[in-house]
Amino acid sequence: MTQPLRYAINTTLDGCVHHEAGLPPDAESMAFWTDELRRSDTLLYGRTTFELMEGAWRRPESGDWPDWMDDSEVAFSEVMDPMRKVVASGTLDAVDWNAELIRGDVVDAVRRLKEQPGRGIALGGVKLPATLAAHGLIDEFTFVVHPVVAGHGPRLLDGIRDQIHLELVEQRAFRSGAVVQRYRPLA
Repeated sequence: MTQPLRYAINTTLDGCVHHEAGLPPDAESMAFWTDELRRSDTLLYGRTTFELMEGAWRRPESGDWPDWMDDSEVAFSEVMDPMRKVVASGTLDAVDWNAELIRGDVVDAVRRLKEQPGRGIALGGVKLPATLAAHGLIDEFTFVVHPVVAGHGPRLLDGIRDQIHLELVEQRAFRSGAVVQRYRPLA
């Protein structure tokens, strides 16, 4: 049995997945994202998302979290920081922050990764998830849909050519108006 690959991301009503396009995070959404991390023991990112996450959520060398972080962001960071990270990149020579690099055929590499023991793999980003979804490797899609129309920016699962039919398995609203929608592919 393979471990599940779960893709989760914030998106606007018009499908923009740029990290600054939705509503600013609040304690409720940060608690949700912290719980999402806890469902897996491995994070899978492409280079761009890995570098973005590392810049924001890696524990500083001083050991002290930055003053700009509130309690909910510290809790998120304390879960993410020690987690195993796998980075798919053809441009990076090396990674650290509990990370390993995969190169070459990313689809084959992710198939092998799913066969390893574990509670699950949390997938983030924009381009890598579209590639993996097109190959039927994503077992769960979670979209936090923000009540914002961005008008521009990178789009959710842009580039997928064939339809992927999904079943809604969970839906709930945050006080901010954002709505969590969790889907699984139909068999």
